[in-house]
Parts: sequence; C-alpha cells; structure tokens
Amino acid sequence: MKLDLRSLLAEDIRSLPVEFLLPVPDDLLHDPHSPLFDVCFPEPIAVAGSIVNTAGYMRMSLSVSAPYTAHCARCLRPVSDRFSISVQKTVVPAGLLVHESEEDSDDYIIVHDGFLDPDEQILSAFEAEFPAKVLCRDECRGLCPQCGKDLNDGPCNCSDTFPDPRLAPLRELLRKMHDKDNPESGLS
Repeated sequence: MKLDLRSLLAEDIRSLPVEFLLPVPDDLLHDPHSPLFDVCFPEPIAVAGSIVNTAGYMRMSLSVSAPYTAHCARCLRPVSDRFSISVQKTVVPAGLLVHESEEDSDDYIIVHDGFLDPDEQILSAFEAEFPAKVLCRDECRGLCPQCGKDLNDGPCNCSDTFPDPRLAPLRELLRKMHDKDNPESGLS
C-alpha cells in the first residue's frame, strides 16, 4: 500500500491517518523457517494509525492485528486467536540520512518521491513478533510420547519409565521440577 505523504512533507497537514488491510503473502505461510508456517489467516492484517509531522520530525505509529488459526505445538488442538502488535518507525525522506548504514536500519522507513510503502516493514515486524510456537494454553501438557494420548485430558496408562536408561537422569530432574512446582502433589 503506497501512502501519499506529499502534503505531510510540505507541512500542509500535521497528521495523516492511516488505515488499510494487508494480506499475508503466501510465501511466508509456506516457508518452513517462518513462524507463520502453517498458520491460517482468515482475514487480512488490519493496519490503523497515523503519521505525524512535528517540525520536520515524522513518526509513524500503527496498530497491526489479524485473527489466526493454527494447531497447538504440544497437543495439536486447534487454536483460534488474534495477534496484535504496535509498529513505531521514524519516517525520513530519501537522501536525508547521512550514512548509508542508517538507511538499512530498522529504526527508519524511507519516503521515496513523496510516497511511502510500509508493507515490508509491517510484515517484517509481524513475522518477527509472532510466537515461534502457538499453544492452546501456557500450561498445555501435550501428548504422551508413547501412546499419543492428550495429557490435558488426564494421565495415560503408559509406564512412566523412560525406555532408554540413559534418560534416567532426565526423569529424576523432571520429577524434582514437578515436586518443586506442585508441593501439594506428594509425589517423590
């Protein structure tokens, strides 16, 4: 989405309201290295906010949000939620920055010929702040590694011994952590 900032740059207006919808590109949804991999966005990303010019200093402040559906990384239950972030950037006309390294900085967004295209910066911030693993809830217990039962529904009937004796120290550590977190359980 290209925003026309010419009247803001000419100081004809002090503030420019911004509101548009930004679709999530398919390449992000199908990239296994992206946290957005296999996440479904039933609606485009809603972007709203403003760009304010205060005596030549321009600041873009945006609220960015989108509903999403995914599967819990521990128990595979469906998860539906809304993800929201704030994007704050300093807006700078092209050629105003002294050092080339400043133009590559994430702190600035460059205006070319009076027009600003914030899509890449918004998508980059959205992807960077999206959770690496979606959980149905923070205390999700996941699936039993032996039988696959959802442990959120209660314990399974599997033996609680580790199949590999080399993992016995891990079992002891997990038991101590569980006892520390749940002193009333009486397990030892």
